[in-house]
Amino acid sequence: MRIYVATILGNISIITLIHRSPQLHTPMYLFLSHLAFVDIGYSSSVTPIMIVSFLEVRTTIPVAGCIVQLGSDVIFGTAECFLLAAMAYDRYVAICSPLLYSTYMSPRVCVILLIASYLGGCVNASSFIGCLLSLTFCGPNKINHFFCDLPPLVKLSCTHVYVAEISPAISAGSIIVITLFTIIVSYLYILHSILKMCSTEGRSKAFSTCTSHLTAVTLFYGTVTFVYVIPKSSYSPDHIKVVSVFYTVVIPMLNPLIYSLRNKEVKEAMRKLMTKIHQSF
Repeated sequence: MRIYVATILGNISIITLIHRSPQLHTPMYLFLSHLAFVDIGYSSSVTPIMIVSFLEVRTTIPVAGCIVQLGSDVIFGTAECFLLAAMAYDRYVAICSPLLYSTYMSPRVCVILLIASYLGGCVNASSFIGCLLSLTFCGPNKINHFFCDLPPLVKLSCTHVYVAEISPAISAGSIIVITLFTIIVSYLYILHSILKMCSTEGRSKAFSTCTSHLTAVTLFYGTVTFVYVIPKSSYSPDHIKVVSVFYTVVIPMLNPLIYSLRNKEVKEAMRKLMTKIHQSF
């Protein structure tokens, strides 16, 4: 419960800070505000029911509820992948082509990237939900998980599950590979540009703008890849549950801390906003 409350308050604080701070009205922080919104939705799709299941001995969820939970979880999780890739592209343009930044990251481009992020989430969710609807359950329908994720649901099915396993894996795996490839290529170009800088101060400033994003990328992609890409025979259901808690509950709570404690611009904006609030009283 405390983690969930911290997640909601932390991400709402990030959204509010970006909205109230003119110096943060840039594409990077536009994407960050949407990342905070996605983290709220991501955590809210799982955590409330998980809390209820911990408090009650037996918890039931209807099929419709399971579909909604799985769909929202996949939509927000996929959107997070695309947003992290968009943020990496933004850093690439800012560091490697600063004179063309306003052209390459125009408001129109930002809107297209945001629409693509949420649309990609909806398309991926339709693949997961379609596979869920194709399954037949013969009972006992006891999910060995704390929410309606597809892998444990497939294990309950009494029908042929090969297609149900492979289709979402291809869909999710393709999105993970494409967005992660975008992030890696962007940072390879960034690293090349930083190493060519003569000024130590310039290198330090460039690195500082990327460290918080790289931390978030490492945490998120490491856990999501473990659950959705690596073959299920490589680990036990208990391992899946532990890793799933991390990427659905812990990471959404950590992201506001990562971007506030390791980002000078956010800390400066937070200081100015707190000073303004204090002076108003």
